Amino acid sequence: MPLFRLDASIRDEGSVSRAIADIVEAAWRQENPDDVITRRHVGREPIPATSWALAVTADRAHPESLSDDQRGALVLASTLVDELVAAEAYLFAVPLYNFGISQHVKAWVDLALTDPRLASGAGQPLRGRPAVLVVVRGGAYGPGTPREGWDHASGWMRRILEDVWGLDLRVVETEFTLVGVNPALDQFKDLAAEMRRDAERLAGEHGRHLSGALTH
Repeated sequence: MPLFRLDASIRDEGSVSRAIADIVEAAWRQENPDDVITRRHVGREPIPATSWALAVTADRAHPESLSDDQRGALVLASTLVDELVAAEAYLFAVPLYNFGISQHVKAWVDLALTDPRLASGAGQPLRGRPAVLVVVRGGAYGPGTPREGWDHASGWMRRILEDVWGLDLRVVETEFTLVGVNPALDQFKDLAAEMRRDAERLAGEHGRHLSGALTH
């Protein structure tokens, strides 16, 4: 039972979102040792920023009118959705960048939504399938913090994954991941460590849930 995994970190080393997603994957893998994992790392291999405009303006009804660039964008959109439709469980590792969604994730979602299978109003082929979203924030954005409400990414991701695509979503969140990197946050070292431990524990639980959801 195949798993689709999306990573969005721009870091080659030290990515917390990737590390926590690895825990989810490892827990899922224990029950699915021989199953296929399709990986799409949009942080390292970004979707071209022009692809969405090319695909969304392409006249699918008249293929003879398409430019080579438009044809390429439509093929890429179809490939992205093929990867999603072929999977039966999903893992998304998405860090918060500059208070919003990663441009790499936005480009991936926008292009996928141009495919008729995922277009608004279409029957959703992903509906009801289990998914885990790993959310990582460098600072703190929870209730009562100075930047409460500044996270404009997590809600958007939930709207796409839960409401638009209909996935059965569970979320792992952790904050203060820039402790040890940004000296201004060093005072929160103990809190950051506690948050990381809680996130790692929950990641294992959610990974096991993915396995259970696939076999029931």
